[in-house]
Amino acid sequence: MFMKTIIEADDGRVIDVLTMGPIGIIPELKRKGYGKALLDYSLEKASEMGFGAVLFEGNIEFYGKSGFTYAREFEIRYHDLAEGDDSSFFLCKELKPGYLDGITGVYRTPQAYYVKDEDVDEFDKDFPVKEKLKLPGQIF
Repeated sequence: MFMKTIIEADDGRVIDVLTMGPIGIIPELKRKGYGKALLDYSLEKASEMGFGAVLFEGNIEFYGKSGFTYAREFEIRYHDLAEGDDSSFFLCKELKPGYLDGITGVYRTPQAYYVKDEDVDEFDKDFPVKEKLKLPGQIF
């Protein structure tokens, strides 16, 4: 899933960008190229729609194979992250070469990502209880 969001540029401009949700592949189909194929296809479609860049939280070992790099290389900072904190999870890919040239600023997570805990708890009541696992390659 892609969602529109912004970079609040240091010079006062608002730069439209995309963010995206994780790619999920069922365990028995992992390591067969399906995740990369889905990612590359969706990035191609986003580019065809005229979007200039995608920024999000992810693992460089996977997403780097599709041209993502660290957002800090574009001088884009992750909101709420203190100077000097590890930002190796924050990735960026220009869909239009040069789209972020001359841009420095702060990435803003879309407001639609923020929901109240009580709303989540109420929604979750409709699903069977699951145990939260920490799997290899999982960032958080």
